[in-house]
Amino acid sequence: MASRLEFVEFVADGLREAGEITYRKMFGEYGIYCDGKIFGVICDDQLFVKATEAGRRLCPELTEAPPYEGAKNYFLVEDAENREKLTELVRMTCAELPAPKPKKPGKPKVPGTPKKDGKVPKGGAPEEAAVRADSEKEKKRPAFDYKKEYKEFYLPGRKPELVTVPRMNFAAVRGMGDPNEEGGAYKEALGLLYGVAFTIKMSKKGSHNIEGFFDYVVPPLEGLWRQEGVEGIDYKHKERFQWISMIRLPEFVTREEFDWAVSEAEAKKGADFSKVEFFTYDEGCCVQCMHLGPYDDEPGTVALMEEFAGRQGYAADFTGGRFHHEIYLSDARRCRPENLKTVIRHPVKKG
Repeated sequence: MASRLEFVEFVADGLREAGEITYRKMFGEYGIYCDGKIFGVICDDQLFVKATEAGRRLCPELTEAPPYEGAKNYFLVEDAENREKLTELVRMTCAELPAPKPKKPGKPKVPGTPKKDGKVPKGGAPEEAAVRADSEKEKKRPAFDYKKEYKEFYLPGRKPELVTVPRMNFAAVRGMGDPNEEGGAYKEALGLLYGVAFTIKMSKKGSHNIEGFFDYVVPPLEGLWRQEGVEGIDYKHKERFQWISMIRLPEFVTREEFDWAVSEAEAKKGADFSKVEFFTYDEGCCVQCMHLGPYDDEPGTVALMEEFAGRQGYAADFTGGRFHHEIYLSDARRCRPENLKTVIRHPVKKG
């Protein structure tokens, strides 16, 4: 199974602070570079980083495995969502790797020197050099990361807390059934969501200019969950789940720009994206907590949240389109169950 370009872009985007990150296809998969050094490969939607002594000291928990048959062992990075730790691993790895071979020197060129026909070489004039310098600064500017800028919504502590969540817009897909079902509606929904999300993010490289666009890290996947006749959710009957899977949209995405992204994704992927909707959620007052571990262990965290809310004079309020809310800070396909980080949020009202 070849890696998805969306995943490659996701990894590259999360490593922007490590240096100049580039990637290119290699034997059907991808090699990934930092400042010209190839430090890893992406195979079957998994990130493998070259094994070094510095890496072993920094991340002793990482498994070492070959990315493909016949290859040397690399570090298998299962938690690509941990951008800070991964950035440090890449920096330390590249420090141990040899410098890339220098390119053969060519004939030196003097900026602004006219050619024989009297024309100035493209990009050679001093004022054009200044424009290029500004462009390079723009490229190196860190992308806006909602998790870092709005830690109160995405990085709560392990103890329950009250929070008032403002109105936000999302790309969303609705569905029913067990999310763990192989080839089911939930997995299809994720493919549709990321298709639209990355179409918006990568619009900067195309001809469609979105007014007010700024470079950003695609926010984490989120989910609203409910079951008919149940307050909250019953983890023993996943087949009864009704869910809204969603990814937050940047503020510059209007409904018109969203409709463009859906049409563009359909044209590029040759698939039906009509299930993806522009969804507005005004969550209001909630109790939330960071859950660490498997999803099936969430009831213990939920019980702590309910106890805390009661002591503060609040009670759960699953009325008027308010739901059990989860924000996934880890990729379950690449992270050990005990290391999964999930924000759990419940709507409350004064009791």
